[in-house]
Amino acid sequence: MPQSTPQRQLLQRMFEAAIAAAQPDQCIPAHLPPSPKGRLIVIGAGKAAAAMARSVEAHWPGPLSGLVVTRYGYAVPCERIEIIEAAHPVPDDASVQAARRILDRVSGLSADDTVLCLISGGGSALLALPLAGISLQDKQRIAQDLLKSGANISEMNCVRRHLSAIKGGRLAAACHPARVVTLMISDIPGDHPGDIASGPTIGDATTCADALAIVRRYGITLPPAALAALESGDGESVKPGDPRLQGADARIITTPQQALEAAAHVAREAGVTPYILGDSIEGEARDVGKVLAALTRQVQRHGQPVAGPCVLLSGGETTVTVRGNGRGGRNVEFLLALGVALDGLPGVHALAGDTDGVDGQEEIAGAYLAPDSLARAWALGLRPKDSLDNNDGHGFFGALGDAVVTGPTLTNVNDFRAILIQNPPGSTPA
Repeated sequence: MPQSTPQRQLLQRMFEAAIAAAQPDQCIPAHLPPSPKGRLIVIGAGKAAAAMARSVEAHWPGPLSGLVVTRYGYAVPCERIEIIEAAHPVPDDASVQAARRILDRVSGLSADDTVLCLISGGGSALLALPLAGISLQDKQRIAQDLLKSGANISEMNCVRRHLSAIKGGRLAAACHPARVVTLMISDIPGDHPGDIASGPTIGDATTCADALAIVRRYGITLPPAALAALESGDGESVKPGDPRLQGADARIITTPQQALEAAAHVAREAGVTPYILGDSIEGEARDVGKVLAALTRQVQRHGQPVAGPCVLLSGGETTVTVRGNGRGGRNVEFLLALGVALDGLPGVHALAGDTDGVDGQEEIAGAYLAPDSLARAWALGLRPKDSLDNNDGHGFFGALGDAVVTGPTLTNVNDFRAILIQNPPGSTPA
């Protein structure tokens, strides 16, 4: 295991600050609705859903009951809200049962009741209820194919909404005539509410035809029942303006931008100038790595567009088209591509991780890159370019002892990338 360096410690503190800024206790209390005449029913889905529920319990003054579903390992103790755990990113039977039970909880409500819906990233898989005729096995296969296809999150969620009996506004429609207040922690580039957990309480302007075009664009072969649902229009979602959604209130309570700003504050306190490049960067992870490597070189050599020493911060959600036998993971793929492109450039350290603590399907948040990472890899017999071609960033950084493991973070505002650029000794930007 390599020794920790001041650069690594600073990057780690920045990542921890980004995660801390998105904790439910920081953002839930200010957004709780007024007490209703009738009941308050709390429902929800996502990696942060249990922590959000705990915060509601701690700050709600009156009676409540409810049920939320979160990822295995992300449950926290609640007294009045039941917590169910299910699989992510590929749904399992627990995901289906949770969706059915949540629909049962909101049936038969009155206009005096309020439903408080707690939504965060991961809810698409955790709240999985296929349309009639589509099996769980069909949904699992479609989820796996989408994850490997290179489709972006908006495209994946469009397909999910139109093959679901609960997403795309259907959950809010099921709550009618009760008032629905949705509190969301955004993990979506651009913070579009309909894409956070595929928008179970949000009217959806996309169509079955849009979903069909996406699966054809990426060459995904749908099971017959799923294809029929899209071609016939039977999978159409609930549209904006539907009377069952009248009065529904949806609020995004924390975002990737807020997490990046928290990291920037840590950098300033350490005397390093932060530059936030964007909170919604998308594209193939390896391509983003190459682009940011070129930008890093320009900063270090020419002081353009900003001068070092500095740290370049960015967020969003990149994608990995898995063609090799590796385990994928968009943050480690980005970091490995960055490292290959920098080729041991002195004075550059980087950390990339998912703020939920899980990069791809691994219980690993991401990894750390140092100027000597490639040299250490060669000494171990690893070929960095081969690891990248094989989509094996996790294997590469794991062998170096440079994986970043946080455990369940109980939140999710998506990718975090930080590139710390120091001018090498004796150099001055032009």
